[in-house]
Amino acid sequence: MSTYRLDSLLAPKSVALIGASPRANSVGRSIIENLRAAGFPGAIHVVNPTHRVIEGITTVKDIGELSDAPDLAVITTPPAAVPHVVEAAASKGVKTAIVITAGLGHGAGSLSEQAVRSARSRGMRLLGPNCLGLISPLHRLNASFAGTMPRAGNLALISQSGGVAAGLVGWAASRNIGFSAIVSCGEQADVDVPDLLDHFALDRATRAILLYIESITDARKFMSAARAAARLKPVLVLKSGRHREGAAAAATHTGALAGSDEVYEAAFRRSGLVRVMDLSELFDAAATLEKVNIPRGDRLAIMTNGGGIGVLAIDRLVDFGGRPAKISSQTLDRLNGILPPTWSKSNPVDIIGDADADRHARTLQILLNDEDVDAVLILHVDTTLAPAAETAMAVCDATQAHRASRFPAKPALAVWVGADAATEAIFRDAGVPHYATEAEAVRGYMHMVGYERARRALMETPPALSATHYDRSAAQTAINAALAQGRRWLDPIETAQVLCAYQIPALPVRAATTPEDAASAASEFLKNAHAVAIKILSPDIVHKSDVAGVRLNITTAADAAQAAAAILRDGRKARPDARIDGVAVYPMVVRPNAREVFVGIADDPTFGPVIAFGRGGTAVEIINDKALDLPPLDLKSAHELIARTRVSRMLKAYRNVPAVRTDELAQVLVHISNLSADFAEIRELDLNPIVADETGLSILDARISVAAAAQRGAGNPRFAIRPYPKHWETPISTRSGLRALLRPVRPEDEPLFATFLRAISPDDLRLRFFAPIKDFGHEFIARLTQIDYDRAMVFLAIDETNGDMLGVAGLHADANHESAEYAILVRSDLKGHGLGWSMMEQLVKYARREKLRRIEGEVLKENSTMLQMCEELGFFVTDDRSDPAVRHVALQID
Repeated sequence: MSTYRLDSLLAPKSVALIGASPRANSVGRSIIENLRAAGFPGAIHVVNPTHRVIEGITTVKDIGELSDAPDLAVITTPPAAVPHVVEAAASKGVKTAIVITAGLGHGAGSLSEQAVRSARSRGMRLLGPNCLGLISPLHRLNASFAGTMPRAGNLALISQSGGVAAGLVGWAASRNIGFSAIVSCGEQADVDVPDLLDHFALDRATRAILLYIESITDARKFMSAARAAARLKPVLVLKSGRHREGAAAAATHTGALAGSDEVYEAAFRRSGLVRVMDLSELFDAAATLEKVNIPRGDRLAIMTNGGGIGVLAIDRLVDFGGRPAKISSQTLDRLNGILPPTWSKSNPVDIIGDADADRHARTLQILLNDEDVDAVLILHVDTTLAPAAETAMAVCDATQAHRASRFPAKPALAVWVGADAATEAIFRDAGVPHYATEAEAVRGYMHMVGYERARRALMETPPALSATHYDRSAAQTAINAALAQGRRWLDPIETAQVLCAYQIPALPVRAATTPEDAASAASEFLKNAHAVAIKILSPDIVHKSDVAGVRLNITTAADAAQAAAAILRDGRKARPDARIDGVAVYPMVVRPNAREVFVGIADDPTFGPVIAFGRGGTAVEIINDKALDLPPLDLKSAHELIARTRVSRMLKAYRNVPAVRTDELAQVLVHISNLSADFAEIRELDLNPIVADETGLSILDARISVAAAAQRGAGNPRFAIRPYPKHWETPISTRSGLRALLRPVRPEDEPLFATFLRAISPDDLRLRFFAPIKDFGHEFIARLTQIDYDRAMVFLAIDETNGDMLGVAGLHADANHESAEYAILVRSDLKGHGLGWSMMEQLVKYARREKLRRIEGEVLKENSTMLQMCEELGFFVTDDRSDPAVRHVALQID
């Protein structure tokens, strides 16, 4: 249900507490005390069947006795009573409820399921059960049993743990950190983390989101909401349970990754979230994000009156992946004019131990004005010449003067070693983040840098993959054959068929049931290869080397027969229970400069398919050099996946060894991603080892595990990120005979947009965007090309003859996935050909398939062509009350 009625939850006009108690130290009494102490301006109702007055408030026996339905009900009754209370509140018309009570159970028939069913039948939203409640300082609402009320601020905290939420509230109060809201979501029977991410992403009072999670239940919903939020503001995530054991006894090297924390790490990276590892780090991040702007880069200038602490800060900066700013020559000249000759003349800027408050302030002003500096960290050691409080005041004055003169202002952060409460208050009042140590300050700064890097990464345009033609039917035939026989693993022949169908360079292979068949197959391969390899062929033996099931460097047919006989004998002896169908014969590949890597697909219980890359060979688990990502992959994300491994350094040229063709490895990763997108039946895949050198690559061993899929034909439903919806590619022919391909947009389509927009007349651009448009930058186009297919669809009309872009039509759904706003733009020289009509029909068809209820849009009154088309398609056209030049159009979808 997403953000539906969350405004009533977080900013109610009236509250009813159901289950309030006069008993000291009870949850019900704590909540009513918190509601009153926070100064909630609306009506507070108390429901209790036995006590007439609680905390000075006259009670009612049942919520039905109230004259008006409150916006929010807070429920603290015993578990057995909760479903009845929810039913009564929903019947009364209460919009939202917080179920503080624990012990409602899970699943069909549970008390929790009964409560949610009653609420949803009448459109009431539920937060919880088993939660701390929520605090909305901006609205003076404390509907929780937290021990402290934080001040109003611009941070939103979403926590699956009430204890973590309460702890952060207490810490924030001591540091004067403010919040727009704090929400403990408990067991998420209805309102969940993605719903809250969607809400706070668009909340103007929220500058950054802090997220504590223990697990994710709906991976696709979470990824969609997280990616949308991270494009708009920083989202920092702390996840517990990093070292839980993963899947036991996995059948493949890649399969061993399933369920590991590394998959969560990949998900956070892919969604643009910045991960922190403990509460201390989250606190540091909160202190930073609430007070300063996000820096435009990672170049930090460090200013200090103590040289040693400055060097320590540089060390931590490099440890955390930041860059010491290179002080410009102009800035060096200015600093030389105010600092003693013995100053450091580099970063860190050591202004010498005799620096007074004025020298601190003047140096800071110069550094903040350097265009090669993105932020400044001031480190101060107390001296008689620079008393802590006096120097802090001078630094804060300089910082505030900079903020008044520049937008956006650069961040300034402070560490006053051993600062007392009075000094800390100076920084707090001035809005300058203050830390106890240089390590905490650098880490807080790097959280901001991490967000900006993640945001830019989300907006980067990937390179286009060369035209690919997959033989899906061949791959489906091989997979169906295994499923029909009840086999979990494809045999080598089927595996090679699937890989070749997706342009993945598998070695040719021949199956042999007897030693004589093996000799015949070897003779065929030895015509072009110097040797062959023979491996045991068994659906029950995955790791062939464990049963002596591999023989290499066989150069004659006679040796091949002997090797096959030995493999069959040893295999039956080692695994008498296994089905052994024979052997597989492969040509051997000679690559003197080869490096061994692996590529695989793991089946994660939360996030579905996960793609892995790393150091290959038989010691893959021992070496443990791997990186993970969530599909779908493009060439950019594939190259980044490779680069996150140690083996990536070995892929480069060194000494007399040429570099590996990493472009070909990246292409294999993309092809594997597309294979997984097309076939939900594939559960595990291992290509290990892949030997790669300057001439190319070869896959020496490959295994594919399959299982029946619940759904086919519309992309892999188990992807956490919805893949490219190829099934929406549609050839069209307009009434004028114009032929084109309507297809969903891809991130690499940015160059097409740039050319297309240059072919649109200024007047057509004005009609579309309601204002004259002269320049379309990268970020503008990226928002059109890099969409979340779970939330939006943009169709391009592509000329079938030359690949030119002829038009674009988009639908962007609201967070509740009920209504979508449309937009259409046709190349100016093609107006009147019926292309806009065809694209609008496609949008309506898509909206109907996606179960959207309504398509809406805003059209200038002078755009008569668009208004006429809308009326002919059945749109309801009305005047816009706020703008007489605009008309609102809406189409109700059946």
